[in-house]
Amino acid sequence: MTPLPGIGTREDFTARSGHRVGLISHRDGHLELIVSEAEDPDTVAASLPLTAEEANTLASLLGAPQLVAQLAEQQRELEDVTTTRVTVQRGSAFDGRTLGDAALRTRTGVSVVAVVRDGVTHPSPRPDFAFEADDRIVMVGTVDGLTHAARIFEQG
Repeated sequence: MTPLPGIGTREDFTARSGHRVGLISHRDGHLELIVSEAEDPDTVAASLPLTAEEANTLASLLGAPQLVAQLAEQQRELEDVTTTRVTVQRGSAFDGRTLGDAALRTRTGVSVVAVVRDGVTHPSPRPDFAFEADDRIVMVGTVDGLTHAARIFEQG
């Protein structure tokens, strides 16, 4: 993190191309995504103001592939544990109900590790997370547990 006196802070990294990609967090709370020239990291080639919601969406978009890759790697390390995805169907028993209502861990030993909604990943949802139609739920557990959990989402 680099302090920017009178402005806020800057955090960035060097991409393979040599360009610096970063985020300026202004003292007034607004955020700015920046790309700096490879030859001169102080020269901003592109700047995009972001709302907090836009920054969260971007973070989710960038984090989703990493989450899936990490789960795949962990799956290779644990022989009896695997992952699966199910989609909440419109009008199903869990359309509008919470993760806590499903009681999946208690009933099946399965854990919900993420929910993908409208292209945004919600990692480690809390029990009060309410499912919506078309949510893709990423779960981890044993094959038997995952089969049982999928049946719960299909049949209630």
